[in-house]
Amino acid sequence: MKALKIAAFVLGGIAALLAALAAFLLATFDANKWKGEIAQLVQEKKGRSLKIEGDLSLSLFPSVGLQLGKATLSEHQSEQTFASVDSARVSVRLLPLLSKQAVVDTVELGGVKARLVRFKDGRLNIDDLLAKDDKEPPARFDIAGVRLAGGELSWRDEKAGQELTLSGLDLTTGRLANAATDKFDLSAKLAGSKPRLAAALKAGGEYRYDLDKKSFGGARLDVRLAGDVGDLKALELALTAAALQLAGGNELAVEQLLLTAKGKEGGDAFEARLEAPKLSLAADKASGAAINAAIRLSGAQRAVDAKIALSGFEGKSQSLQAGKLALDLDARQGETTVKGKLASALSANLEKQTVELPAFSGELDVANPQMPMKSLRLPLAGGLRADIDGQTAAVHASTQFDESKISAKVNVSRFAPLVLHFDLDLDRLNVDKYLPPKAAAGEKTPEQPLDFSALKGLNASGTVKIGQLQVSNVKASNVRLEVKAANGKLEVAPLTANLYDGSLAGALSINANNNQVALKQNLANVNINPLMKDALDKDVLEGRGNVALDVATTGTTVTAMKKGLGGAASLNLKDGAIKGINLAKTFRETKAVFTTRKDAVQQAKQTEKTDFSELSATFRIAKGVARNDDLSMKSPFIRLGGAGDIDIGEDRMDYLARASVVNTTGGQGGKELDHLKGLTVPVRVSGPFDKLAYNIEFGGLVAEAAKARVEEKVKEKVQEKSKDVFKGLFKR
Repeated sequence: MKALKIAAFVLGGIAALLAALAAFLLATFDANKWKGEIAQLVQEKKGRSLKIEGDLSLSLFPSVGLQLGKATLSEHQSEQTFASVDSARVSVRLLPLLSKQAVVDTVELGGVKARLVRFKDGRLNIDDLLAKDDKEPPARFDIAGVRLAGGELSWRDEKAGQELTLSGLDLTTGRLANAATDKFDLSAKLAGSKPRLAAALKAGGEYRYDLDKKSFGGARLDVRLAGDVGDLKALELALTAAALQLAGGNELAVEQLLLTAKGKEGGDAFEARLEAPKLSLAADKASGAAINAAIRLSGAQRAVDAKIALSGFEGKSQSLQAGKLALDLDARQGETTVKGKLASALSANLEKQTVELPAFSGELDVANPQMPMKSLRLPLAGGLRADIDGQTAAVHASTQFDESKISAKVNVSRFAPLVLHFDLDLDRLNVDKYLPPKAAAGEKTPEQPLDFSALKGLNASGTVKIGQLQVSNVKASNVRLEVKAANGKLEVAPLTANLYDGSLAGALSINANNNQVALKQNLANVNINPLMKDALDKDVLEGRGNVALDVATTGTTVTAMKKGLGGAASLNLKDGAIKGINLAKTFRETKAVFTTRKDAVQQAKQTEKTDFSELSATFRIAKGVARNDDLSMKSPFIRLGGAGDIDIGEDRMDYLARASVVNTTGGQGGKELDHLKGLTVPVRVSGPFDKLAYNIEFGGLVAEAAKARVEEKVKEKVQEKSKDVFKGLFKR
């Protein structure tokens, strides 16, 4: 009993001493002194300004606690605010303090705001806070729990031009220490740009981590995101996992992971699903059950159903192999359907973040009722390697369909936004063979708008080589195109080819931002007749020579493009003919008409032609109308000039040619043209391209011919008189 009394007196004395000590601390606690010393310490250690505007108070029971009101912390070496808090309370358990251990009971934060920034040079605005002091031992901490209410965290990436904000952030955790396992609950609203983001986030479950071992993960996880992300509307994203653990940066353990997503993209609905029942990637061994993924897209004009299966895992985390990757695709775009299968082994390195399909093979089946062959099958073979961290990839592939053999190489230098370079090589390609048939004569079909929107967002460059090419019935060989696409613009320069016994060199540009097309082409020594037959289905001209085009237009349909055409063109041919009329024959046959002063109208006949040794003309084009004022055609008996308009937009022309007979001694019945020698005969060519009419305007030429003959007689008389005068002079 005496011992108990002594113990009671001792404990009572200690309690009294502690009470007296607590009373002394509370009585002598100087908040302003502590605020100043804390601010000075932060400034000295971190170069930041800490301003504690609210009250600073101390409590001892039931735990030692520190409470403060509003406070702000500046950026490094700046007065700009980095973080702020409306209120905070930190309490420390009393008993561990007696054994020199600091165990924080609870951290309560209200109205926390913080701003994280990555600058264009890659630095973070918290690099100074994360910097380690080698002189100080690693920090050890133990917090029983954290409660955060109404917080806001913003992230700005000046390098990528991205911004993200978590507002209304509420977080409750269990124990936090250098290694801990406990429960958490989180909710927040997300808003951002690139991509545009407006969504609500909820997460809960159990976290498991060990900072010393660099192991992070959780169990019974349930994470859900709902809202709009970029072009994805009404997105519902859910992640659940029985266990998920990352260790050492390249070790992974997964149990019963399920990731699902659904929403809308444009006017289409989509669903995605990823299942990983069990996967273990350790430093010395990899194993796991098959992983399955599926995505489904459904809409009025398109549908996609794709499935991926990955199985046969072996190796280790740094050199993981999957024996089989299988892809099944079933897609529809309008009336076109695509079905395909692809299989390959897979190699991956989680540490280096590389993925490789060393040799893939498969096939695609493409069908469309409008295609002449209805369907075609494309065998595929090639390989792929991607560096996820470096955002680069390289693909090589080959295929053959119908009569074409194709090989391609693609190098991606950036994933987002996508930047790529390609080399495409085809031995032959007949594009017309795979286009829908033309409408029957007289059948009118609605004109489809020209859509260049696929160029927007495309950043690509490369080379296309085609041995033999046919497009819109035009044939060419040794085709080579240098292609560059960026900022909604496509530039093809240079564009070279051999065609119709000559060559082509030029450039093409398409601007999707305003639907503008520009074309510059120089055709050298081409055979013009088969070119015009194939390209325009017109048999109006023969000869060999040069053609130059420099035109541009804007419009949303082919008709609008033709009516908006502007620029310049030139033509220079030798040893050819104008098809549809034989001017010499027509002049002979209309001699009687000439004497009656009546015009003669003749429809174009493909069996007739007017030969020439040289033909040249230049054109000024504006609003779809080509104007020519300098036509020059030479032949053994005739010279032809002219001026007029060719209305490309309306497919018709109104042109006045002027034919002058210069030789009546031969060539195409020249002797019979003596009645026109020295005269200029107007020939008006008018009407739609497919039904041109030639009007030989003889009216008024009789008087001109008579006048010419009178002038000739007078000239002869003058010459005779002159001779008589000279004779008389010499006789004297």
